[in-house]
Amino acid sequence: MPDLSDPLVIGARRFTSRLLLGTGKYRDFRETREAVLASGAEIVTVAIRRMNLGQDSQQPSLLEFLPPSEFTLLPNTAGCYSAEEALRTLRLARELLDGHTLVKLEVLGDEQSLYPNMPETVKAARVLVAEGFEVMVYCSDDPIQAKVLEDLGCVAVMPLASLIGSGMGILNPWNIELILERVSVPVIVDAGVGTASDAAIAMELGCAGVLMNSAVAHARHPALMGEAMKRGVEAGRLAFRAGRMEKKSYRAAPSSPEGGLIGRSSS
Repeated sequence: MPDLSDPLVIGARRFTSRLLLGTGKYRDFRETREAVLASGAEIVTVAIRRMNLGQDSQQPSLLEFLPPSEFTLLPNTAGCYSAEEALRTLRLARELLDGHTLVKLEVLGDEQSLYPNMPETVKAARVLVAEGFEVMVYCSDDPIQAKVLEDLGCVAVMPLASLIGSGMGILNPWNIELILERVSVPVIVDAGVGTASDAAIAMELGCAGVLMNSAVAHARHPALMGEAMKRGVEAGRLAFRAGRMEKKSYRAAPSSPEGGLIGRSSS
């Protein structure tokens, strides 16, 4: 019987849930909280450039609905298109969140595809690690680049499944598997998940977790989709740990023993 304890370990931190949830795109902060609670997520991402964390005292703050006492906040650099923009954003996040060091780095290539700009991502990651940040990093599904980021000291690599907000699921599972073979830090699929089966597939491949936002926020019933994603991640993880049967394309195999059938001679 395998060990039933199965925490997600990121750096020195341990989490029960392997689902990470974004906090943007909901109708209001109340809906955000309902979806997060339904999903069971312990880590929630926060777009520092777009979300009020108390910078504007005249507007509601996300921290009133998702306080750091209940959740691990993961400040991210959504909307940044250069290493310098990303560095400024995460330094600001550290000030706003009293020295918080666990962050998600993403440096985008263009506004249409939101595909990662890897040269700028690597440049920013190198500086952030040197400054003491614990960097979880959004990246292309390139095993070479993923290994570079691990070697720089990033605590997790986060390859996209497909384009941000596309809901297309994992378009290249082979590249995800190559990354899993190359790196030892957690591999967390980020971007492109559309429904619970996409999350389950990511986990069945052996990923440590899944991060999503649009799939839950844009669902007709976000809280219900949050719960569906929770179950998809859990089912996929259990299937990975259980070890699936070998695929056999050449013949069918009966699920019950053939010996001793009624009306069939054993000779």
